[in-house]
Amino acid sequence: MNLFVFGLGYTALQFIHLYGHRFTGVCGTVRSAEKEKTIEAKGIQAFRFAGKDFDPAILQKLERTDALLISVPPAEGRDPVLEQFSEAIAAAPRLRWVGYLSTVGVYGDAGGDWVDETTAPNPASTRARQRIAAEQEWLELGASAPFAVQIFRLSGIYGPGRNALVKVTDGTAKRIVKPGQVFNRIHTEDIAQVLMASIEQPSRNTIYNVADDEPGPPQDVINYAAELLGQEPPPEIPFAEADQTPMARAFYEDNKRVRNRRIKSELGVTLRYPTFRDGLRGLIQAGEAASVRKP
Repeated sequence: MNLFVFGLGYTALQFIHLYGHRFTGVCGTVRSAEKEKTIEAKGIQAFRFAGKDFDPAILQKLERTDALLISVPPAEGRDPVLEQFSEAIAAAPRLRWVGYLSTVGVYGDAGGDWVDETTAPNPASTRARQRIAAEQEWLELGASAPFAVQIFRLSGIYGPGRNALVKVTDGTAKRIVKPGQVFNRIHTEDIAQVLMASIEQPSRNTIYNVADDEPGPPQDVINYAAELLGQEPPPEIPFAEADQTPMARAFYEDNKRVRNRRIKSELGVTLRYPTFRDGLRGLIQAGEAASVRKP
């Protein structure tokens, strides 16, 4: 089985690292020649794709693709993959599974209440509205195609090299407190096993929330990371006084708890890291931030 990935970024590369051996061939796209060299040094064949500028060899690869993972966000209001390759994807003779990585941000603000895949999206930002539009385009493509399309709405992603342990270690962690605020998270290993489970037993045009079992306040994650490292946590900063970029502040406008029952009941997934505490402990055990970890 051959895997092709549009967008060989952090999450996709984590998936390949864990499950690449399950595929006969693995390749995908990058935006620059520099990234192409970096990816191919990892043993993954890479092709340039930057909007309308793309390597025509991609079309040949799609003809031999069995599983297609899309990790490219909308650009200028359009899905760039569908804009350039929808006909080639629809005609791909071997294709049986398509996975599109979206975001739980499409649900918007729920005032801290629970949402699931049956909850109507209520996107507050332009980015989230573009995600909903892209999801719908992929589902429409799948409705008339012989392959199965899956939408994976990802929570806040963390994993090796990108987590609260790193932020506490390098001094960039902020303990911002907004009463009642919770965020949803997911470890990259659990994203990867959800994707692999779906490839092994695809459903037609299904949406999955990919989140752990315990939404929680962001300051609690920083506290626990500091505790694991044997450090004092950074001081608490009231949200109204925090110096944040507009994008960072926008994350606090959405407050919801994301249910993950479907990945368990339909895909049979048992989360390796059901809470952020499990995930951070696992990262410590794997050597994350080893130079400053608690003796």
